[in-house]
Amino acid sequence: MKYRQLTKEQFESLHQEFALFLASQSIDVKEWKTIKEEQPNVAEEELNVFSDVVWDDVLTKTNYIEHFSEKSANLFKCDENEIHRIAIKISWDINLLEQKGFEWLMQNPMDNSVEIFKGSKPYHLERNQEIFDLIEKGSSISKGEIFEYFSQLIG
Repeated sequence: MKYRQLTKEQFESLHQEFALFLASQSIDVKEWKTIKEEQPNVAEEELNVFSDVVWDDVLTKTNYIEHFSEKSANLFKCDENEIHRIAIKISWDINLLEQKGFEWLMQNPMDNSVEIFKGSKPYHLERNQEIFDLIEKGSSISKGEIFEYFSQLIG
């Protein structure tokens, strides 16, 4: 397995897509129930393959991810061959996980208590695997507005 199996909730939300995935392999509902009961290892493998297909699709379409903690933010732009990072560190009594703290940062990005660093590097692993690893460590897929805002600010 390349990534990790989708959660039960994720499978439930992708019920129709999973049915189409099984149909593409000529497996209907009745046959799927039989496989689950009589060949649980085969059923598990089908779930794993489907999970990898979904993850690959999502990660390929991902262009931005971000990770916030109380005193820092890591913003990433995921290009085809390299990843760009803007790291923001706050040395003031504010919590970026709260709306008030986040709004303060957006309104005071050049305050003396805000340090901003940027860098880029080629992917060490395969692109989607690196993005997946960051998501597994707590990053979230984003639209990139915050990354682009700070990118324009710092040039």
